[in-house]
Amino acid sequence: MTDETTSLPQVDALQKERDELHDRLLRTSAEFDNYRKRTERERRELSDAVSADIVRDMLPAVDDLERALAAAANDEAGQAFRRGIELIHRRLIDTLRKRGVEQIDVLGQDFDPNWHEAVGHDEATDGRRDGEITAELTKGYRIGQRLLRPAQVKVAKA
Repeated sequence: MTDETTSLPQVDALQKERDELHDRLLRTSAEFDNYRKRTERERRELSDAVSADIVRDMLPAVDDLERALAAAANDEAGQAFRRGIELIHRRLIDTLRKRGVEQIDVLGQDFDPNWHEAVGHDEATDGRRDGEITAELTKGYRIGQRLLRPAQVKVAKA
């Protein structure tokens, strides 16, 4: 029995070591999985931030195209020019839409400083309520819930 009694503590020690190694393996596996998820999230956030910066830089060109479209052209050469501008504008808007860019709807909405920038006010007449947006001076854009540029608006004031 002396062989069995000496081997029993060895078996217990080996089982304890095995359990510790198994626990360490599980912890390391969980840490690696967390690391993988964290780096993927950071990569996605960085990609979204870069996309937002590029789109934000393109928005003044969209504004310029819209101003060019607003200018009336009466002669035939002016109409051809307008059709070209419309085509460019439509393609640019379609490209932005494919990237998830949305225009912020503002007219008739209540002013929200998270999405709108008040640059003027009008008197609250003709059934307009206090804080209602009455005019849009510059369009606002967003990607999902990320604001690219606030809409510059006029707000009704009592």
